Amino acid sequence: MTSHPIIAMWSHPRSMSTAIERIMRERGDLDCLHEPFMYDYYVHRQVRRMPHFDVQPEHPVSYGAIRDMLVEHAEKQPVFIKDMSYYVMPHILSDRDFAAPLTNVFLVRDPVASIPSYYKLDPDLTLEEIGLEAQARHFDALSEATDKVPPVIVSEDVRADPEGVMGALWRHIGLPHVAAAFDWQNEAPKDWAQVGGWHGDVSSAKGTRPLREAERANQQRSFDALATTAPQLRGYLDHHRPYYAHIAAHAIR
Repeated sequence: MTSHPIIAMWSHPRSMSTAIERIMRERGDLDCLHEPFMYDYYVHRQVRRMPHFDVQPEHPVSYGAIRDMLVEHAEKQPVFIKDMSYYVMPHILSDRDFAAPLTNVFLVRDPVASIPSYYKLDPDLTLEEIGLEAQARHFDALSEATDKVPPVIVSEDVRADPEGVMGALWRHIGLPHVAAAFDWQNEAPKDWAQVGGWHGDVSSAKGTRPLREAERANQQRSFDALATTAPQLRGYLDHHRPYYAHIAAHAIR
């Protein structure tokens, strides 16, 4: 058990998770860590090489060492992590002492948008790294173990109404509303530099960007165009779309 809560937002790549993390950092009352478990997946287990990743030598790399680091942080103040389910599944489920007290939140984005965004940064992405299948298995395991469905937010909903959706999430997990969190005044976090190539405009932005109808309408056309030269992406989309729909059906509205 920790002295303070650990809030874990389980995401998939290119799901707007970094922008949500930025909102949580701007609250000012949480110790926020950026994807600590990626070190276990990409550095310790070396499942594959992650591009645009400047490994920090002082960061713990094994699952157990990362977990212990988070517990140590939570001895001092409440902790928020943004991470990926595929980094920790399935072994986190057997780590009951750590997993059971976590406050779990899930974030998803329509994979017709997230997959092309990922491919442009990493053309060698794998089926597992799309991330939604691992999220769904994680989500279902937590729901069954606790008899309580974890809260879900959808990135498109956040972009449409950032303060409304995030405010509803905060109420759900017991955090006070902080209006200033949506007007980003702080500099981009220093720990983002290790994966700076993934963050694009969010490092310099002052808030979330509204989702325009034209952008939403163009997503399928853009995906179809990309899939003509990278046909494996269509299989990735077909595989993960049902997992996305399953999780998104539980979204906070």
